[in-house]
Amino acid sequence: MDNKLQELTDKLYKEGLSKGKEEGEALLAKAEAKATEIVEAAQRKADEIIKKAEKDAKDYQVKVEGDVKMAATQSIQSVKRDIENLMVSGMIGGKAASALSSADFVKEVITSVAKNFNSQESVDLELTLPESLRSELEPFVNGELSKALSSGVTAKFSGKIAGGFRIAPKDGSYFIDLTSEAFEALIGEYLRPATRKLLFGE
Repeated sequence: MDNKLQELTDKLYKEGLSKGKEEGEALLAKAEAKATEIVEAAQRKADEIIKKAEKDAKDYQVKVEGDVKMAATQSIQSVKRDIENLMVSGMIGGKAASALSSADFVKEVITSVAKNFNSQESVDLELTLPESLRSELEPFVNGELSKALSSGVTAKFSGKIAGGFRIAPKDGSYFIDLTSEAFEALIGEYLRPATRKLLFGE
């Protein structure tokens, strides 16, 4: 009886041990599979993060290089423009300003332009003249010029004009700008391409 009880106990122990061992191995295999899955997912995530960081770094490098290149190009263009402006203003600035600040020269040009206006049709004219030449030009406009034209002419004076004049029909439909500023800008546009080619070979 004791032997049978012992055999039964041994049998139950072995079966329980065997079953526990199988369950333990199954749990271990499952845990290992889960651990492998977690490690692989972590590796994939790490690879994605590295790939994104590399792409971001490359994009940033390209952007910085582009910004630096653009800034350098703009700086060079700005320096070229400054040199070009100095050269052009040096070539025309003094001479144009001097001629268009001469009351006699301005009178001559005004007379010629005003007569051409009147030869096409009789229109009342309005002149804008430099304030600095008021004492010399006001009597001329009111006297000599008014007599020479078949229509009326009025003058206003502006401190914004350094030399020359602006002439227009009184209705303001259009105007001719022969101020020293407009003249310098016009001549400058013709001189700039030649100056640029001479200085920079462009």
